[in-house]
Amino acid sequence: MNTTAATQAGDLPASEDHNNCRALGQILDRVGDKWTIMVVGVLSRGPLRFNQMMREIGGVSHRMLTLTLRSLERDGLVSRTAYATIPPKVEYALTDAGRSLIEPLRVLSDWAIDYRPVIEKARADFDTRGV
Repeated sequence: MNTTAATQAGDLPASEDHNNCRALGQILDRVGDKWTIMVVGVLSRGPLRFNQMMREIGGVSHRMLTLTLRSLERDGLVSRTAYATIPPKVEYALTDAGRSLIEPLRVLSDWAIDYRPVIEKARADFDTRGV
């Protein structure tokens, strides 16, 4: 969010502020989704065909990968290029907006790796309290 938008956020009517929060939540749901993160990760190395992604992303179903790619294409994060060949060839690649996610996701991944032991201990402590 730019500084101007951030400083003016308090000046927004409640309904517009609520709409902004909902829109932000939807975007964060998309970029924070497990399969989105996996697709961005494999496409960060370059364009791939659908079956190549299926092989590289363990555990994703055909349907889930299809839905994820369609959503990412709709959001402008992935491009789909169909080549007029026999058999038809389709490649998926990150757009500029999609590539801009690589570094934030890398930072978040590093944080998760660093804090995994802390989080696991906190969960175990919480669970033993029986709350």
